[in-house]
Amino acid sequence: MTYVALLHSIVLGAGRRLLMADLREMAQELGLGDCRTLVATGNLVFHAQAAPVRDIEDRLERAFEKRFGKHVDILVRSAPDWLRLTAENPFTDGHPPDVCVRVMREPLGSDILGFLEKYRRDEKITLVGGDLWIDFGGKPSESRLLSVLTTRRLGVGTTRNANTVNGLAEMLR
Repeated sequence: MTYVALLHSIVLGAGRRLLMADLREMAQELGLGDCRTLVATGNLVFHAQAAPVRDIEDRLERAFEKRFGKHVDILVRSAPDWLRLTAENPFTDGHPPDVCVRVMREPLGSDILGFLEKYRRDEKITLVGGDLWIDFGGKPSESRLLSVLTTRRLGVGTTRNANTVNGLAEMLR
């Protein structure tokens, strides 16, 4: 089975970032096959025996912490699930760098939209399959929404822009 893994962070400490070659090497040492990365932001595509994604996440997180000395949340999706997420992008007419999805470990409930409303200006937001899609309509770094897209507020998740989402989908085809 083919999977996508998304690291919440590649920052290992002051002035230290994870190199994608080190991520691929760690994954290969776990017995994962055909390990490939996309851009230097912690996106990994690999082959593994079919297993519950939570088991794969735990395995990757433990190996990461052991090897790099820091816990990082890692979210995993099967290839079919990733391709579905890509196809369900509700903002395909938006500018891809400004359209993002917060991929969640546990699906968000619709009540989150009300919570986020007070931080929203012109951004468009919607839930699809428990993941939060946002069309920032401009630079995401200039949005007040960014400050609340945290693990503490939303639960374990990580954000990727539509270019990365689509790039990972291409790697799966």
